[in-house]
Amino acid sequence: MQYKPLETAEKRVYNIRQIKEGYQKMELTANYHTHTYRCGHAGGTDREYIETAIQAGYKVLGFSDHSPMVYDTDHHSGYRMRLDQAEEYFTTLTDLKKEYRNEIEIRVGVEAEYYPATHGRFMEFLRQYPCEYMILGQHFLLREEDGVYAGSPYADSFLLEAYYKNILDGVKTGDFLYVAHPDLFHFVGKPKLYDRTVRAFLEEIKSLGVPLEINRLGYADRRAYPAPRFWRLAGEAGATAVIGVDAHRPDHLTDVDGIQGCLRLAAKNGLTVRESFTF
Repeated sequence: MQYKPLETAEKRVYNIRQIKEGYQKMELTANYHTHTYRCGHAGGTDREYIETAIQAGYKVLGFSDHSPMVYDTDHHSGYRMRLDQAEEYFTTLTDLKKEYRNEIEIRVGVEAEYYPATHGRFMEFLRQYPCEYMILGQHFLLREEDGVYAGSPYADSFLLEAYYKNILDGVKTGDFLYVAHPDLFHFVGKPKLYDRTVRAFLEEIKSLGVPLEINRLGYADRRAYPAPRFWRLAGEAGATAVIGVDAHRPDHLTDVDGIQGCLRLAAKNGLTVRESFTF
């Protein structure tokens, strides 16, 4: 699954106008990070997401529910689609894509992890379906079964380095459109170790031309991400950002405060924000 590099793909910029508070108000018209009820922790019907997006003025809505993964064990994930749900997921959304083709551009993809030991088998599984794109949402380090969740607090710099190497190895496969919530890893160790590791990651990710997502859900829920220190370093490195609504309910697509908060974070750090992609 290959995508056009940033330098040659068609790009769009946000409409910007000044408002009284001194902020730059920007309107989001494309979102590629949308979940469905199939993951077990999102609500609303597929049609409700689409209708909400149309009413809100979106031009592009990408569905990227948590993909079923292939494991070496009998592990069962409680927060992603099951393998036996994939066919219905792609069939239903592809049908809706055709139904609404004159009103909105719908893209059908998944949010997936990069697990090196099983990635080849996972891609073989996914090639059975009309999957248009994948976003890399690395929630666990190397193996989900080991339970090393990136959002938990860690002071061990080895885990921090391993996490970002895991992401880079995934990006280098060429299978992913962008990296979702790249600042998910909750490092509570020495700031200098964090800065050094993240700078190295950002330097390499920029050379690969892959955007990094500022995550609206994390912003709205006041989670540890979006992490201001990460995006400060990203701005210094000249990285490209994308805003991901990470919608788990249809009304998340209309969270103006959350979306504008992410866009202000990008503007504050001088980040180029990419909105749409050419497949």
